[in-house]
This record gives sequence, C-alpha cells and structure tokens, in this order.
Amino acid sequence: MFNKPAPKPVNGPAGVTSELASSTAAAGEASRNRPRPASLLAQNLVLEGSIQSDSEVQIDGLIRGDVRVEKLAIGETGRVEGQITAETAEVRGRVVGGIMAKQVRLYGTASVEGDITAEQLAIEPGASFEGRSVKLQRPKPASPSATPSASPQA
Repeated sequence: MFNKPAPKPVNGPAGVTSELASSTAAAGEASRNRPRPASLLAQNLVLEGSIQSDSEVQIDGLIRGDVRVEKLAIGETGRVEGQITAETAEVRGRVVGGIMAKQVRLYGTASVEGDITAEQLAIEPGASFEGRSVKLQRPKPASPSATPSASPQA
C-alpha cells in the first residue's frame, strides 16, 4: 500500500548517473536565477564587526564596522558607523563614514557624515549630508590598438 519505489541503480565510474548529474546542474542553474531573500538586521541589534554579502541587506539596528553588500537599505532606526560599499544604497537612517556605490539615495530622514562616491546620487529635501560628493569613475575599457589599414589587393 505505502511502498517506496526501489532506488534506481547507480551507474558510471564516479557513481553518478547522467540523470542525477543533469538534475543537479538544472537545480544549480535555477538557484542562481532565483532571487535571494534579503537579510534583516533588527532595530534592537548591535553588531560590532564587518558585514559582507552578495545579496540585499536591510539595517534597522546599529552596525559598528564596514558593510560590503550588493544592495543596502538603512531604515529610519538604522545606523552604520563605518565604510559602506554597495551597488545600491538607500539611506533613511544615519551613516557616519563613507559610502561608495553605483546608486545612492538619501531619503528625507537620512543623516550622512562622510564622503559619498557614486555614479548617481539623489538627495531628498530634509536629508542631512556633511561631506564631499565625488562622481564614481568606472575604469574605461582599453582602447583598441591601432588597426593596420587595409591594403588594396590587386
């Protein structure tokens, strides 16, 4: 009635069937394309040390250390005392330290004491920013070497 199907025999020198290998490859591909959930650092959290992640992080507590993430959101109660490096940074709370990101947005409740290096910077009315704003310069691709002129063939 409740019989378990018999396991398929394992073939091949490494003990992996081609079926298993292809399903594992498909699962790996799907996990790369699947959106990763954001990490939330709660309001009552105090963390002393650096954070590094290749996904999104929301900070509502206090971080004393550097933050290096893909996407950063600092809530109204969030504070970071350290350097921030991200692709995108949205600040509603307080930052004491520099921010380096492709896109930075300071909302009306934001307070930043430090330099901001970004390709795009948006500052809403009410936000406080003390520091320098520097345009992020992406390295230019190497210019192609001089191509020899085409010689006419006779």
